[in-house]
Amino acid sequence: MRKTHPVNALKKLGIGLAFGAATIMSMPTSALACTQMYMGKNLTADGNTYYGRAEDYGKRYLKHFGIEDSHAPGFTYSSDESGFVYTSNKTTYRYSYVRDHPSQWDERWDAYSEAGINEKGVSCSATLSTSMNADVKAVDPLTNGLGEYSYASVILGESATAREGVELIGSLIDQQGVCSNDQIVIADSNETWLFAALSGHQWIAMKLADDVASLNPNIGSLNYDVDLDDTENCLHSKAIQSMPEEKGFAEYTDSKFDVARTYGERLDKTGMHQWTRYVQGRDYFMNPLTKDADYTIVNDNGSVGASVSEIQPLFFKPGKSGWSTFELIRAFGNRGENVPGLNANTDGAYAIGTERNTEINLFQIRRGLDPQVATIQWEMLSRAAYSVAIPLYSALITEVSPYFSDQTVSFEHCEETDIVNNEEPENSINYVLMDISSLCFENPDTLGISVRAYLDALQNELIEQNKEVDAAMLAETTTEGRTALANKAGKAATENTYVKCKALLQEMRAYQKAGNFDEPFTPSDLNTETNGLKVSITYARDALATDPVTPDQPGTPEQPGTPEQPAKPEQPAKPEQPAAKPEKPGKSDTTTTVTTNKTNTKGGLPTTGDRFDGRMVAAFAIAGVAVISAGGYFLYRRNKE
Repeated sequence: MRKTHPVNALKKLGIGLAFGAATIMSMPTSALACTQMYMGKNLTADGNTYYGRAEDYGKRYLKHFGIEDSHAPGFTYSSDESGFVYTSNKTTYRYSYVRDHPSQWDERWDAYSEAGINEKGVSCSATLSTSMNADVKAVDPLTNGLGEYSYASVILGESATAREGVELIGSLIDQQGVCSNDQIVIADSNETWLFAALSGHQWIAMKLADDVASLNPNIGSLNYDVDLDDTENCLHSKAIQSMPEEKGFAEYTDSKFDVARTYGERLDKTGMHQWTRYVQGRDYFMNPLTKDADYTIVNDNGSVGASVSEIQPLFFKPGKSGWSTFELIRAFGNRGENVPGLNANTDGAYAIGTERNTEINLFQIRRGLDPQVATIQWEMLSRAAYSVAIPLYSALITEVSPYFSDQTVSFEHCEETDIVNNEEPENSINYVLMDISSLCFENPDTLGISVRAYLDALQNELIEQNKEVDAAMLAETTTEGRTALANKAGKAATENTYVKCKALLQEMRAYQKAGNFDEPFTPSDLNTETNGLKVSITYARDALATDPVTPDQPGTPEQPGTPEQPAKPEQPAKPEQPAAKPEKPGKSDTTTTVTTNKTNTKGGLPTTGDRFDGRMVAAFAIAGVAVISAGGYFLYRRNKE
């Protein structure tokens, strides 16, 4: 059954927006399950800053990596999740994106750009859904303005620096308000900012310090200390303090105005699965909470989670420094393995590395470098527990590997239940990683252990060989040379990953078909003594080759480790953009309006007992029947988190 976003439904029905927002926010509770992370450069082995986010939605949901081209002045951003509209007065910037399939948005092509880097080196990861408390809701409710559908597109399309992105989003909220509470990370080669939409018209942005880490599983009230008068490190809406003081709900800590306590949800309104992930993340980063003192394990109708006695900090000091790229990638696959009672593998708890991950991004920022090359995007298009992050110089890329199936590929394989016998569309690393993950989650003991070891070996080789590619990239001085290398490197990294993972998947399918599970599965390309690959990938060699020879068409490898790589065909052509109705954005010399209409086809909703926050389908009995009969108010909002 196809259902529209609730605000869009209200808009189309002509229902009052204040009533609409109140109705959405009063829906029954369920899970918010997205996790945002940050690690300052003083805490990492390479002295780089890292940040990123895992998006959770459903067990099998297709995501796409691609490039949005530049547009002429007059390009208009808009959204069918709300009435937000913004028209650019300049040439927009090219940027990379991670988007949904058009079939999920009424055949529109610009759905939720989510994560990317623009040609100026500005990166963005959006969004982490949060909530405001009832006091704020009563005086500054959500509006029909800016929301998660448009954040990344506007930031990356319009901003030459991270601060510009913060200021632009802030000004748009000042003018139009927001239709959702969210946190976003915006960065460039010099600064990393955490932006929070606190209420309908209030917002704050904080420049992140180099000596702290952060982990947030959709909790808007994690506490922090900020100087609102320090304009170098903090930007915010004009009435962020005066409004709650005038309305009588301002909160203070040690006589100082407390932004998080004033605006964030109350402790008893946060969900146990949010705190489960917080406890798991703090444990992973070696600054654990203490069981029974800081948190307790709770069981709600058979669902296991965590409850805390007091609100926790947004920023903390890890128990060590020297965090590696590999460790930070694997942080998103953390399933609480070292937290007794909250181990997703044995205790049934929710996890950061959940089966509901759909996409994970990690940005590696080298401070002070040329913005074109300063940031590497490590991108996973499937569940982090059984996936591989591919390195991409997204600020420079103009051509996307054909092994990233584009938005023209069929969505139907997402609904496939027999993935052993029914293979994914050809040359789609998106689907290959999805199928590997599905088989491992279904067979964790016979498949999961060795597959994870194999994927770790592949990940480590990508990281090590990218150092060689990076040295060449940093040595290149021209934009043309850098772009050519970025395109070649992106294709080589993706192709090498596809070759190994496709062959791995074929072996997994053969193992399952044979039906002999006396011995756990072992990939033929896994060296069980060293936990490395028997045959190394050729990513660096391919990326740096001066005259590579490739066949005309991609092929399917017969077994892992084959040194011959499949071909690198040209990017599949996309349908031309209709002149009158720009369903798929493209270059244009005239004003273009980009709109979409989200549908509810992502599969079953979780029943995890966390807060709803207006972001998921609410098909609740008595109230739902009353709303539907009153005027077709069957409300839906996609749960991006």
